[in-house]
Amino acid sequence: MDIALRPVHGSDLPVFFRQFNDPESLRMAAFTPEDPADRDRFDAKWAHIRSSPEIVARTVLVDGDVVGSVSVYGEAGEREVTYWIDRAYWGKGIATAALRALLTEVTERPLYARVAADNAGSLRVLRTCGFVVTGKGRGYAAGRGEETDELVLSLEG
Repeated sequence: MDIALRPVHGSDLPVFFRQFNDPESLRMAAFTPEDPADRDRFDAKWAHIRSSPEIVARTVLVDGDVVGSVSVYGEAGEREVTYWIDRAYWGKGIATAALRALLTEVTERPLYARVAADNAGSLRVLRTCGFVVTGKGRGYAAGRGEETDELVLSLEG
């Protein structure tokens, strides 16, 4: 499997939108927009992401196919990583490889991540990439329609 990152192209967005509307993926991610099917809001968000010099967003490719995205965003000293991988590719090491590649490109530290406390797969990805749990919280998770426990992780120097 050849896993690579590249800048996000406009042609990636329909694929991202489809991936972002998978019910099981939304439940696992938990902390998602209230209405992920709102295409106008999705397009506006990605227009902002793609035009912002502070956001590093990459498309994740496997053997040339678009399988997700990985990004770093936020203010200096509070920057977070986020990723979304098509459910058909879960459990194959793709998220870990993509995040490692992004962490090579974005060398500033600290970086942070947030994950639903019961999302074992994403927690494993983050820990494998060197993130450690530094906090806990609880908040409304639109992807689940309920209050959900969340972990905050950090990656230092």
